[in-house]
Amino acid sequence: MLCCLAVEEAVRLRERLKDKVKSITVVTLGPAKAGETLRTALAMGADAGVHIEVPESAPAPEPLGVARALRAVIERRRQQQQQGTDLVIMGKQAIDDDLGQTGQMLAALWGAAQATCASELEVDVERRVARVRTEVDGGEQELLCTLPAVVTTDLRCVCSFLVRLFSNLFYYKGSTVCAL
Repeated sequence: MLCCLAVEEAVRLRERLKDKVKSITVVTLGPAKAGETLRTALAMGADAGVHIEVPESAPAPEPLGVARALRAVIERRRQQQQQGTDLVIMGKQAIDDDLGQTGQMLAALWGAAQATCASELEVDVERRVARVRTEVDGGEQELLCTLPAVVTTDLRCVCSFLVRLFSNLFYYKGSTVCAL
C-alpha cells in the first residue's frame, strides 16, 4: 500500500525546497498488485519506486516486519549511493490493521528522531532539522527534530489534497527527497 498523503507532502517539500530535493522514491510492500500504487506515486511526482513483493497467499506483514524491511531498504540505499537518508515520511496508520505503529518502530530501529500525526512539516536542510506541528489533547505542539527523522503524516498535513489512501512509506534523503 501507499500513503498518498506522504507522497503529496514530499512533492510539496520539493516545490518549497527546489534544488535541495534531488529525488523522491516511494516504497510499497505487498503482493504483485501493489505495484499499482507505485504507478500512482510516480504520476503524483515521485521519481522512483521500490516494491518489496510479498506473495498473495502470505499473511499480512506485522508492523515490526514492515519497519525492518523499510530499514533494510534505507541501509541498502545508503550503501549503494554513499548517502544517508535524512527524512522518512509515512502515513500515520495503515488502512488494513489501523495500528499506527510502523513509523515509531522504524524510528527506533533506525535510531532516528520521530514525530507522529504531523499536521505541518518544514525542513531546514542547512540546519538539518525538521519542524513538525502535531495535534495533542487540548491543542497543538511544535517539535524540532534533528535529522534523520521519521514523520508520520495526518490528513491535515495536505488537507487540500483529497486522497484517502493510507499505508507505508516515503522518505527524504540528504539534500535529496527520496521516496522508497
